[in-house]
Amino acid sequence: MSTVLAPSPTVARPPLIRWLAVVAVMLGIFSIVTTEILPIGLLTSIGADFTISDGMAGLMMTLPGLLAAMAAPMVTVVVAGIDRRLLLCGCTLLLVIANAVAASAPEFWVVLASRVLIGITIGGYWSIAAGLAARLVPPESVHRATAVIFSSVPLGSVLGVPAGTFIGNIAGWRAAFVVLGVLSGAVLVLLAVALPALPAERVLRLTTLRVSLGRAEVQTALLATFFVVIAQFGTYTYVTPFLEQVTEVSAGTITVLLLIYGVAGIAGNFLGGTLLGRPRLALGFAASAMAAAMLLLPTLGRWEFSAVALLIVWGIGYGGVPVVLQTWFAVAQPDAPQVASVLFTASFQATFCVGALVGGLIVDRTSSGTVLVCGGATVLLVLLITSGVVDARRVDRAG
Repeated sequence: MSTVLAPSPTVARPPLIRWLAVVAVMLGIFSIVTTEILPIGLLTSIGADFTISDGMAGLMMTLPGLLAAMAAPMVTVVVAGIDRRLLLCGCTLLLVIANAVAASAPEFWVVLASRVLIGITIGGYWSIAAGLAARLVPPESVHRATAVIFSSVPLGSVLGVPAGTFIGNIAGWRAAFVVLGVLSGAVLVLLAVALPALPAERVLRLTTLRVSLGRAEVQTALLATFFVVIAQFGTYTYVTPFLEQVTEVSAGTITVLLLIYGVAGIAGNFLGGTLLGRPRLALGFAASAMAAAMLLLPTLGRWEFSAVALLIVWGIGYGGVPVVLQTWFAVAQPDAPQVASVLFTASFQATFCVGALVGGLIVDRTSSGTVLVCGGATVLLVLLITSGVVDARRVDRAG
């Protein structure tokens, strides 16, 4: 199923250098996440520039997820024997190019072409970085390093999207992609300097993935991922139009609200990190918070104060989801951590693009409030999975 390679002898590295490598990997994911979800804050301005609808502009969210889902297993298999340090640097260079293409795009289809490059970057980088903590720090620090790496996801919301939205409002949406390109270039240099040689420990083959997909606990984790991620990105992709049309706040206020959401997400990430030993319980808490916020926003979101409160609840809930899901896949596949990372990345990104696409179809035909209600109802299904009411083994028997 996979071939074990003889890794290079591990050279003792000072703790500061080890943690600098962790931070470098985290900043790489931060740059990728920010680039991936930046259109959320700039959706209306990009749509207005190219004279397209919000739902059509939402394709900027759909394409990267679709390509990432395909790239995660394929890139990992094709470049199985290459040093992971080189792969991370290569993916980051591709991110720099993608941002440059988006910033200079004369037509909307060119922007979409840049999003294809971003999708390949996501699939390649995440499938490696998600499970890399164990190779960078001692065993007793792996959970903490994993939480640090995955803090990049809410950081993309707390710093990346609000900062990009602010830059876009001041200097235009193209300037936001220029800044991201410069940031990605700096991260590329840091990765090249801080990471040690990371020779492939195993050559992953597609047969390994097929065997893993047959495990009941992996199937249950996939089912949970599907519902929680489709709910999140079917709704959050269109939160800016909701705040503009329903809460009726200015562009500057939206930047502040997204910042508040992101701060709550960081808290949720580390809160989820304290429950990594019980991923089902942690995901149940996260789903409850997300469902409450999504279902109440269409009614209470008309007032700015209650909208802020619900965005905080939402941020805390979703903030812990990525690190918890990655841990769940790792627990379900303890003998092959790289397989767990690939399955997590592919399933997360595939559902990400489906959520953005479905949300776009709903928002174009109904309203942003309806999207939130549909998302809240969907995420409630996660509670049935985490509580054991719905389980892959029961689904198999019923089939």
